[in-house]
Amino acid sequence: MDWQQNHVAQLAQLCLSKQLMIATAESCTGGLVSACITEMAGSSQWFDRGFVTYSNEAKMTELNVLAKTLDTYGAVSEETALEMAEGAVKNSNANLAVSISGVAGPGGGSAEKPVGMVCFSVSSPHGSRAETQYFDGDRHQVRQAACAHALQMMIDEALKEKVIN
Repeated sequence: MDWQQNHVAQLAQLCLSKQLMIATAESCTGGLVSACITEMAGSSQWFDRGFVTYSNEAKMTELNVLAKTLDTYGAVSEETALEMAEGAVKNSNANLAVSISGVAGPGGGSAEKPVGMVCFSVSSPHGSRAETQYFDGDRHQVRQAACAHALQMMIDEALKEKVIN
């Protein structure tokens, strides 16, 4: 079993035991996290939907990201990631969501936001939090690392929930 299967299996067990329903809001990963989740048979019991919002327009219309947030901080920012995760919860049947927005490369980076910079957020009944990670490698490696990190963030957040009997 590879890392993706291990992460997804652990997330599935947590979601089922704690009655969590999840959603994803992905930009630079283009649905990779959702694809990893749906590789597991039966994931519909705990996975509601995935939003792939690559454009700023999609972030605004599908996830309620504010134009002011995008204008002030940019698509690749913790502020945008927070609004993406919160929008995924509001616009789905999920109570736990993860969002990902970053610069996967090979182009598109800048001194302020280099290739490999990825902003994440989780939103759950415990609130929302965001963080930024920097990954090395080519586009494929950055996207794979971002996927693994997003799955781990959801596992960590799900661990905070109480088991439902």
